[in-house]
Amino acid sequence: MGLDLLIFGRHSHHVSFREAAIRSVVWVAVALGFNVFLYFEHGSDIAVPFLLAYVVEKSLSVDNLFVFLAVFSYFKVPDEHQQRVLFWGVFGAVVMRAIFILLGAALLAKFSWTMYIFGAFLIYTGVKLTMGGDDNVDPANSPVLRLARRFFRTTTEYDGERFFTVKDGVRYATPLFLVLLVIEFTDVLFAVDSVPAVLAISDDLFVVYASNIFAIMGLRSLYFLLSGMMGRFHYLNYGLAVVLTFIGVKMVVHGWFKISNWVSLGVILGVLTVSIIASLLRKPTPEDASEEASPSSGD
Repeated sequence: MGLDLLIFGRHSHHVSFREAAIRSVVWVAVALGFNVFLYFEHGSDIAVPFLLAYVVEKSLSVDNLFVFLAVFSYFKVPDEHQQRVLFWGVFGAVVMRAIFILLGAALLAKFSWTMYIFGAFLIYTGVKLTMGGDDNVDPANSPVLRLARRFFRTTTEYDGERFFTVKDGVRYATPLFLVLLVIEFTDVLFAVDSVPAVLAISDDLFVVYASNIFAIMGLRSLYFLLSGMMGRFHYLNYGLAVVLTFIGVKMVVHGWFKISNWVSLGVILGVLTVSIIASLLRKPTPEDASEEASPSSGD
């Protein structure tokens, strides 16, 4: 997120829809520009896997936004405090993705058969998504939240942007700290899906990690851009389910049948485009209106 400050020059507590749109476009442009650089420097063997991994990671990261919105709504996080949580949440994601990628690559290098396990897991995750596995996010049942309340003194009152506060000489964890813990924990769960997916695309650690970083770094701006529209993406989960299942099948059959990255890129872009267009063309319902009226980013 230091890059965010370097590019945009300031840290604002309030991000307007216009500013979020500009930041999101800039982050995508930076990623695509880097992809062009890779193409001219290293050729399509590096550039195409990077682009495919970036598209997959970016798409899966959108699913994180639904969790962010649910967590912020549950804890009634004030609009002006959401940026701080997202800042540290994204920073933690960058560190954890590096750990997961190194572990996943090491497993694949030492035990090639783990490719089939990763593939089967992605197929399972895709099927679960089609059955509404991620529709009902309930932060109250998060195990990390229960552990935090067991081992930390907590307060229900916010103290500005502080994660901890002191009352009568006793230190308490504020709700903002609990929010951060829940978001970091859910990102670990998402990494379990996304890291095997990109490792199926390339075994080049640079490509895998760089695509992850570029996808994650624009996540904060994307949240503020889409938070008021979350209820519109009714079919995105189905698109992501197809993407995960497709990549899982690609991993499982890789020993007998190779699916090229060009074909994979076409399939994934096509599926995601159809799911997004279908979602936007769907006629709004009264339930959609109530979802869009829920607490958002303060645009």
